[in-house]
Amino acid sequence: MHDRCIFRTNRAILAHERFDNQRSVTQFLSVFDAFYPIARSGLFRLDAETAHHTSLKALRMAEKSGLLGLASPVDEFTSPVEIMGLKFPNRVGLAAGLDKEGNTIDALGRLGFGSVEIGTITPRPQAGNPKPRLFRLVEHEAIINRMGFNNPGIDAGVENVRSSKSFGGIVGFNIGKNKDTPNENAADDYLICLRKAYPVADYIAVNLSSPNTPGLRDLQGAEASARLLETLKKEQQKLAAEHGKKVPLLFKVAPDLDETHIRDLARVFLDGGLDGVIATNTTLDRHLVAGHPRADEAGGLSGRPVFEKSTIALEIFANCLGNRIPVIGVGGISSLEDARAKIRAGASLVQIYTSFIYQGPKLVRELAAGL
Repeated sequence: MHDRCIFRTNRAILAHERFDNQRSVTQFLSVFDAFYPIARSGLFRLDAETAHHTSLKALRMAEKSGLLGLASPVDEFTSPVEIMGLKFPNRVGLAAGLDKEGNTIDALGRLGFGSVEIGTITPRPQAGNPKPRLFRLVEHEAIINRMGFNNPGIDAGVENVRSSKSFGGIVGFNIGKNKDTPNENAADDYLICLRKAYPVADYIAVNLSSPNTPGLRDLQGAEASARLLETLKKEQQKLAAEHGKKVPLLFKVAPDLDETHIRDLARVFLDGGLDGVIATNTTLDRHLVAGHPRADEAGGLSGRPVFEKSTIALEIFANCLGNRIPVIGVGGISSLEDARAKIRAGASLVQIYTSFIYQGPKLVRELAAGL
């Protein structure tokens, strides 16, 4: 009886400590969320690309100092789901384009993302397009970018992923071709990246849809994508045997495809054994932000205005693919209702990027808890 009383007392103490710890984390997150609009106001006074690099550097410093550890989401933001043979801690991922180098994975993971997709990474380092190349459309909660796959190259990207230590979620590796590689040799670039990323990636996303590399979207043609998919699937099989694991292969597509094109691609993906689809990338459509001073800037438009266009493409893909190939929904998600709409349209997972810039980590937790 005495031992049982001691056990109950200890259990009560531990429960109380967990409650106090959870309450402390919740209080910290409230302060963190309240501070974000102030931080954003300061960052938005800077050039958009400067603010981007400053934010990621600050996140890395906060992670290294242990400060971000205090912001680790409590258990209610973990709701595991298994897709493509991978166990995602929750349905909310960070889309490619924010952590282009893969050097901020641990810090971003602290904010509640179940997955972080890095890149786009190319075989050789690439400076990208001339600056300025990143523009905010604040009134629309949108961004136009023409970055042009600026990245440190596949070797550095792989080493950065290998160096990540604390993130327990899924790491996606988004790959592309170098700008000066002609389309007829594009498969060579993707093969280089596939081989090198395979050991460290949980899944690999093939970017066929950025509007900022001339001619890249031509690879979304049914015949071109079928040839590329066949080549990459053969290599995936060899790598799976070599490494003793299968790393899913996904294609990322544009929202600017008509229904016939989407149906043709869906047939290619089904016949070719693609493991997943990411729908969608940024759009070239400018009527969505007509009248804005930045509307005519070249590049891809992301954020709230893309939601409807992206979701329509997602739904057509999902209907064509049925339950055979999962779809990740990305494009214009700025609320829990938006995320739920993507799920209703057929998405198994969702990703955000632009709304994360505008709303901060609070949105990540709201989506993770709500989905």
